Amino acid sequence: MPLSTHHLRTSIAVSDIQRAVAFYEGKLGLPALQSGPSASIADGSRVYGSGGVPALNVYQSVTAGKTPATLATWYVDDIDQIVDELVSSGVEFIRYDQFEHDAKGITARAGGGRIAWFKDPDGNTFALEADE
Repeated sequence: MPLSTHHLRTSIAVSDIQRAVAFYEGKLGLPALQSGPSASIADGSRVYGSGGVPALNVYQSVTAGKTPATLATWYVDDIDQIVDELVSSGVEFIRYDQFEHDAKGITARAGGGRIAWFKDPDGNTFALEADE
């Protein structure tokens, strides 16, 4: 059965679901569509919407923050505006030594466009990308 016909959702492990709720809902402004258990934790998970669909599963787990890789990317029209809004809500953007960043932490993307990275409280890495 081909997977290309099915909806895909990213799952992110966090060490403390309440701290994650403060970040994902409070700082990123993602709407919680559903909450439920995570293993033996009664209220240890959330499903967040983005782009009008369920897009991100966040669940409490001991495996939180174990990868340095970018786990999910939002494709935005105006990266400067989104970065400004996130910074004003307390999100800090990452600057990697191997890239030149502008004053906001945005850098040129391979193949054109621009990209900026940030982390959640557990060190899970996310990106914003724009074709501008």
